[in-house]
Amino acid sequence: MELRIQHLSKQYSNGVQALKDINLTIPSGMFGLLGPNGAGKSTLMRTLATLQDADAGTATLDNIKISEQKDQIRRLLGYLPQDFGLYPKVSAYDLLDHFALLKGLLNRKQRKEAVDALLHQTNLYSVKNKHLGGFSGGMRQRFGIAQALLGDPKLIIVDEPTAGLDPEERVRFHNLLADIGTEKIVILSTHIVEDVADLCNNMAVIDKGSVILSGQPLRLIEQIQGKIWKRFIEKIELAAYQQKYPLISSRLTSGRTLIHVYADERPDNSFNPAQGNLEDVYFSAMAGLLPSAMPIQRAA
Repeated sequence: MELRIQHLSKQYSNGVQALKDINLTIPSGMFGLLGPNGAGKSTLMRTLATLQDADAGTATLDNIKISEQKDQIRRLLGYLPQDFGLYPKVSAYDLLDHFALLKGLLNRKQRKEAVDALLHQTNLYSVKNKHLGGFSGGMRQRFGIAQALLGDPKLIIVDEPTAGLDPEERVRFHNLLADIGTEKIVILSTHIVEDVADLCNNMAVIDKGSVILSGQPLRLIEQIQGKIWKRFIEKIELAAYQQKYPLISSRLTSGRTLIHVYADERPDNSFNPAQGNLEDVYFSAMAGLLPSAMPIQRAA
């Protein structure tokens, strides 16, 4: 199973160029799509989910062209959008049963078995008769995954699934995604770097509608080792350091400002080497500081 995206572009009627010549090859497993809000991630997800058409380019799931064979793709698709509505006065079981019917599970016994299995898988079986209006954010997201898994889809798209979740629910949701992301293509669209670092074997960074980096997270991290430098500064010094050095990030740590700089050599003796991580890869890519050999790497 492979999803191949070639020269995909999309411009909205207001003139916003949401996608610019996107090229990606996505294999089975978890694939992370990183980028800031407004980068074009949701536009790409909606296009792959057959909810809108691109202006140019193609996306093909094995031999199925998404733009031309939408009904066939929808039978193979599970989709959890960033914002999805639920009927607050309907129970989890009843709504999932209704979705299963819409998915074509017409046999009542088989449908009940499928619904029960998904409620168990998402740890919602004990609250299956509870109205969805009483669900927490994490429970709603797990219900969203349950409906996305109906019909045993081969391509699963989840858009910003952990935004707003507390740490416990985020870990539970990670475990759930990891369980389903082995033999299927699961695209995780997010602006949270840790989600991709924890879950994904392949990834891409998208900004302003363009793919600026793609590859395997571990290999990308390896390529920046020895090039990330850190030091603590006073907060009032931050602007001066931003002008003087290729600064990629700054954060408060124990009341002090810790900065990371990308450079082939130690900027000066006040800097110490830092162990680079995926966050450093992401910020370096966003700042345009990665060498030309790195920006476009095909996901293995």
